[in-house]
Amino acid sequence: IINQLNSVGTNLIGILPGASDSNGPPASALGIVVTTLKYEDALAIASQVPNVAAVNAYVTGRGKAVYQNASEDLTYYGTMSTYIEVEDVSLASGRFFTSDEEKSNARVVVLGDQANQNLFNGANPLGQKIRIGKETLEVIGVLKKRGSAGFQNQDDLAIMPISTAQNIMLGIHYVNFIRVKVNSSDNINQVSQDVNLLLRDRHNIKTDTSSDFSVRNTQDAIKTLTSITDALKFFLSAIAGISLLVGGIGVMNIMLAAVNERVKEIGLRKAVGARPAYILWQFIFETMAITIFGGVVGIIIGAGISFLVSIVARYLGYNWDFVIPMSSVILGTAVSGIVGLVFGIYPAQRASRLDPISALRYE
Repeated sequence: IINQLNSVGTNLIGILPGASDSNGPPASALGIVVTTLKYEDALAIASQVPNVAAVNAYVTGRGKAVYQNASEDLTYYGTMSTYIEVEDVSLASGRFFTSDEEKSNARVVVLGDQANQNLFNGANPLGQKIRIGKETLEVIGVLKKRGSAGFQNQDDLAIMPISTAQNIMLGIHYVNFIRVKVNSSDNINQVSQDVNLLLRDRHNIKTDTSSDFSVRNTQDAIKTLTSITDALKFFLSAIAGISLLVGGIGVMNIMLAAVNERVKEIGLRKAVGARPAYILWQFIFETMAITIFGGVVGIIIGAGISFLVSIVARYLGYNWDFVIPMSSVILGTAVSGIVGLVFGIYPAQRASRLDPISALRYE
């Protein structure tokens, strides 16, 4: 989860239309259309807020892209010419649209890698005309493969000038969200405050009135998600604790059965001078050996499954690290040994307390 957010960028500020508070996200994040953000807001932020590297406004739509006999259902974005700088992407071929095309309803489009492959199947797309919905646009560029970020496929899309998306494709006058790239992560909080003040002033919002927009940054999102994942760790630890309890009871039953099967052996050892403590520690060590061996096998199987999951996740385009910390291996092995020690005490005590004469006569 943290990797997905980091892949979007830790020096980005997101601005969503609609107010929000500590109890939940803005309504626009839930799919409700809010029209309080405008293209001019993005221009004002770019020109008036210090420490801003680039600003991009977005509108989004969904449609079927068609080229000859090929078609693809994809998401299209209307953006500013600063899209490449804000999103930190590069072109595989062609060019991106200019600031003049951004403002002039230019019928041009840049395709993501997957959209290009599905529509053109390896043929050169530059200069070709595709249809998205009822409108025809010229392909002027193709983005390099990006994979998934923020749990979204960044390759199955089309990018067009924001004026084209607003006026021709969607018939709207607002933007869905704005992203601000800050020149340094250290300036995130200050830029967030400056953006908040600027937009409140532009929207004529009084001091005692809630904002009609929400300013968020990826660092805040990472902190929030970290607290959630920490809670999940405790929850999963509780589940693991229950599993260890059940497993420990199973091991104890196995050792009790082993004691019953080896009564004569225990009696013979005591008859030739073995002390109760020797018998006690013999069975405790046997129990610990069983649980530690089982723990090592479990660690190997778990690492193998984790490796397979990482391969599948990377194949699907996610930024997924395969990490098996040595501390986890040591902890897992140690906990296995502790389970053997705790649940091996009762069977070992029963074995150590057997009367040697009765044990030798046991059938």
